[in-house]
Amino acid sequence: MPAISRHRSALSFLSRETTGGVLLILAATLALTWANSPWREGYAALTDTVVGPSALRLDLSLGAWAADGALAIFFFVVGLELKHEIVAGSLRNWREAAVPVVAAVGGMIVPAVLFLTVLRIGGRPDLASGWAIPTATDIAFALAVLAIFGRGLPSAIRVFLLTLAVVDDLLAVSIIAVFYTSDLHLGWLTLGLLIVALFALLARRQRASTLLLVAVAVPAWVFVHESGVHATIVGVLLGMVVPATARHGEEHARVHTYEGIARPLSSALALPVFAFFAAGVTVVGEGGGLALLGEPLLLAVVAGLLGGKLLGILGGAALATRLPGLRLQGSTTLRDLVPVALLAAIGFTVSLLIGELSYADSATVDLAKVAVLLSSVVAAVLAAVTLRWDARRRRRATVEQDEHVQEVDAAPRAG
Repeated sequence: MPAISRHRSALSFLSRETTGGVLLILAATLALTWANSPWREGYAALTDTVVGPSALRLDLSLGAWAADGALAIFFFVVGLELKHEIVAGSLRNWREAAVPVVAAVGGMIVPAVLFLTVLRIGGRPDLASGWAIPTATDIAFALAVLAIFGRGLPSAIRVFLLTLAVVDDLLAVSIIAVFYTSDLHLGWLTLGLLIVALFALLARRQRASTLLLVAVAVPAWVFVHESGVHATIVGVLLGMVVPATARHGEEHARVHTYEGIARPLSSALALPVFAFFAAGVTVVGEGGGLALLGEPLLLAVVAGLLGGKLLGILGGAALATRLPGLRLQGSTTLRDLVPVALLAAIGFTVSLLIGELSYADSATVDLAKVAVLLSSVVAAVLAAVTLRWDARRRRRATVEQDEHVQEVDAAPRAG
């Protein structure tokens, strides 16, 4: 096989939804195993290792680089997806997008309300700053589970999940920018936005050098990082300014071209690296293990993700379909959205990030991470079981329908 073909095959493999999900799981499993092994001090030391130029105030720990730096690549892909969906995708037609949009909003409001309610009942309202932890959805993880276990289901299910996840990402990014920004420095932010504007101009040129765009994106990240706004936001902004329609006689829009470059990096590098440094929570020893299950924060996150997402998404979809002119695509029913709601309860990447931003105390952050990991695993298992059952039910119904048609066709000949 020629080198170019092998290279394209490798990029195609790394861009698959299943690949990204599997690598996420492997990285998180490795981190959890190491963090709870006799060599867990080595994991902590690696996470806290500081690298980067101190003169630029970029002497950050590897854990911070993973959350602020590597994850910016993932959010760049999110920005590209958002731009495409708004200009030429599922968010272009408001009638088609309205139901999943309302469902996504419900899938963020209800989890937050449940989270705050459980904390108040548990006597820990002081932890309310983490209200956004159960509102996020990990689209890479969710699509991987859908691709593996949802084969044979109608495409409308995947479109609904994609639209819901895109809106979820947009709302999550807005929440991070508005509620988890401290000590805002407008000067640095202005410089960052000016560099983003320069990136937009370069991305629209007839000949847009990828290396030049990367060279411009790096200082944009640095300036936004210095401004106090979480640096991953610049990834979304850079993705959103890329043209979503074909230009200069090109066959494909540049959002697709750049997504083809960035998605393998996101799936194979950014997300696994973040998962490795974020998921390594030590639960062995004093105060760990089963003792964590009674903690109000853990119960609040679990209730928000597992219960809140299910109630919020199904309730939002039910409410939207009662409005004139709005309905689910194809033959999809509210019952078909149950596995979608469970998939949306897989918080993982963004929930782990918000958990880190919500609390200053490392023990509280670790507890929030345990809750996110536990909820995501349970949600993934329940979604997989439900998807498999629905897929088999639909295949069985198709076979029975085909047999009925054959019997009807054969009846006149028999007569």
